Amino acid sequence: MSNTTGSGATAASDASGAHGNSTGEAGHGSPHRLDTLVRYSVNDRTNHWLTAIAFVLAALSGLAMFHPALFGLSSLFGGGPWNRILHPFLGLFMVLAFVLLASRFWSHNAMQPRDWQWMRQIRDVAVNREDRLPEVGKYNAGQKLLFWVLVICLAGLLLTGFVIWRAYFTAYFPIDVVRIASVVHAVCALVLICSIIVHIYAAIWVKGSVHAMVRGTVTPGWAWKHHRAWYREMIHAANSRSRPD
Repeated sequence: MSNTTGSGATAASDASGAHGNSTGEAGHGSPHRLDTLVRYSVNDRTNHWLTAIAFVLAALSGLAMFHPALFGLSSLFGGGPWNRILHPFLGLFMVLAFVLLASRFWSHNAMQPRDWQWMRQIRDVAVNREDRLPEVGKYNAGQKLLFWVLVICLAGLLLTGFVIWRAYFTAYFPIDVVRIASVVHAVCALVLICSIIVHIYAAIWVKGSVHAMVRGTVTPGWAWKHHRAWYREMIHAANSRSRPD
């Protein structure tokens, strides 16, 4: 999970030079050299950043109502009444955007035997001994577990959010249910915020990850080092498309 250097980058560069560039964007070298791999499409990136913006706004407006010490955050949304009005709608938009995003990445986040082995070797992960780890697909086990935590937390926030949405739904539920829903909502929000902080930290820690979500591409060396099984799949797909009928 460190910068791409050494033999991994060399091996990926050699492999990329032997194949066409149908899976990535052509660089300035040979027309037969694969200089970049497309990791995220424009739709993927747009969806991701809309979800991220909605999360930040929903989190800030939610924290403003969580504790009096944080009430000052409500000024970002026009004061207390507007903060209370906008928060549920921001939450709904966040969930909708995430559902669209999750539907695109769902198949890539199923846990496999190699992922459990990756988790058992978490010490190797922590000290960047990636050569000892099982080959990783598009996402590693940590990213997959984070994905499922987000799915569970957002489902919890959505369901409890309806229960505590006083303007429309709270009157239909007993007061004890509303109280329990409020606590569950707060717990889900806390776990979600902590998970996103970990997600941001990991993206910064692994150089090239932020670039992938901003520009959509990664280098062959990066893919070879961090997601080798996915790299092989991309090269195989490129060969299949370039092979004459």
